[in-house]
Amino acid sequence: MNTFEKYESEVRSYCRTFPTEFISAKDSIIVDINGNEYIDFFDGAGALNYGHNNNYIKRKLIDYIQKDGIIHSLDMYTTPKREFIKFFEEEVIIPRGLDYKIQFVGPTGTNSVEAAIKLARKVKKRENIFAFMGCFHGMTLGALSLTSDTASRKGAGLPLNNVTHIPTPYMFEGLDIIKYLDKILTDDHSGIDKPAAIIIETVQAEGGVYVFDEKFLQGIRHLCDKHDILMIVDDIQVGCCRTGKFFSFERANIIPDMVTMSKSIGGYGLPFALTLLKPELDIWKPAEHNGTFRGNQLSIVAAKAGLEYMLNEKVEDQVKYKEKIVKDFLDENVANNYPEVEIRGIGLIWGIDVHDENLSSQIVKMCFEKGLILERAGRENSVVKIMPPLTIDEETLLKGLNILNMVLKNVLTVKITKKPLI
Repeated sequence: MNTFEKYESEVRSYCRTFPTEFISAKDSIIVDINGNEYIDFFDGAGALNYGHNNNYIKRKLIDYIQKDGIIHSLDMYTTPKREFIKFFEEEVIIPRGLDYKIQFVGPTGTNSVEAAIKLARKVKKRENIFAFMGCFHGMTLGALSLTSDTASRKGAGLPLNNVTHIPTPYMFEGLDIIKYLDKILTDDHSGIDKPAAIIIETVQAEGGVYVFDEKFLQGIRHLCDKHDILMIVDDIQVGCCRTGKFFSFERANIIPDMVTMSKSIGGYGLPFALTLLKPELDIWKPAEHNGTFRGNQLSIVAAKAGLEYMLNEKVEDQVKYKEKIVKDFLDENVANNYPEVEIRGIGLIWGIDVHDENLSSQIVKMCFEKGLILERAGRENSVVKIMPPLTIDEETLLKGLNILNMVLKNVLTVKITKKPLI
């Protein structure tokens, strides 16, 4: 029994899928203690959009540490915080026609969600929140009440209340979800309390890589306006250019009332989270939502450098170019050869739904053995998820895709039976 198995809690997860000890990483390659190299199609669960140990961001961090810059400051004023706020507002938010105040929350995505739903309830003076079936919003109790998958919810150990889960368009063919929502909000016999907010991922990543179309997102925005409900977009995993735009909702030309961000907003894989909110919603009293490590200074330095890198290197354009590479490869090599398999995605997040938990597990295991790291998602973990760093070079991207294709040829030899969601 190794040190990890002997002393670390049984709650550990990813290490069971990737059973080796990693020691270094650069760009899109991770190396273990035996010198084996792995192409990274996992991306730190979406926290490493700019790759491992990005040179530009690393230099900014090293320079800051060597100058003995402030490392911990709670929410006091610091130079890195001022510089980050100014850059983010003037170079990212305002040019997109947006008007948000920035709330520095605890350094994880779930804390950003907790802040958003707490503020929504405070503003609207209502307890209920609408969330969508298939969603994932975090593992602390408030965010977990929004999250829909049974395995995660069972870990709470108590009832998860004050949330109504709504079907998604992909679940019921022909069901108009916007009309359904409008009906339950106007019918005095629906039995459902009007919510303070609707929270939505524009792409359900952990739910199986389901991309909500622009018309649907626009319909949710209109519905929220009609019924005086706040719209919260969870951009924790699919923001920071993952879908081809910095904010995933930009493609729909909508403006949410609040946006939750974490993961790659940390720039370097450092823990960082933000909640963006329209100025009129900022009715917090001092310290009403706080945390010892909110606005960690190293994370702020890395985040600003990450934004600079994103703009200087035109990462949005890189994603659009590589999106076509992935889509064309999957269409030609997977869709054409395995018609029972479903392929879904946008930008540099793609899912191959094999409709079978055992098959997806075999695929991920064999890919790992051949030097490719990727994870599973969706109902019964039947979706193999492709999510490389946005900065991955074309040669490495194609090499990883070819490993995946080779494994699929070995595994997908049995007839796949598509299972209904309901």
